[in-house]
Amino acid sequence: MKYFYSRKLNGSFDETIETIKEELKKEGFGVLSDVNVKELFKARINVDFRKYRILGACNPVFSHKALIEEDWVGTMLPCNIIVQEREDGLIEVSAVDPVVSMLAIDNDPLKVIAAQIGEKLVQVVDRL
Repeated sequence: MKYFYSRKLNGSFDETIETIKEELKKEGFGVLSDVNVKELFKARINVDFRKYRILGACNPVFSHKALIEEDWVGTMLPCNIIVQEREDGLIEVSAVDPVVSMLAIDNDPLKVIAAQIGEKLVQVVDRL
């Protein structure tokens, strides 16, 4: 089972990051965290790695709904989106599929919320 939605793009890595942030805002998301894996690996373990960023995206309205339905769903928040430079020079953007994440929780209302969030994340990726 695929646990993410992904597409490859031409263009600048940094511009792609900025565009994603703008598109997330249009869907009510903010970026709570931005982990630069390339810089982290170099600083912590002196390893060179390709450009790879993990954006932790949160839509407060949907996060609130999810937390009302399930106290511990916060262990699965925020929704991660990764941006990575591939060997072919393309930029790949991948968003977690919240529906797959929620399969571990037996809560039907939460699954509906996850599907709504997933639709928004797919729209963001598709608009890039």
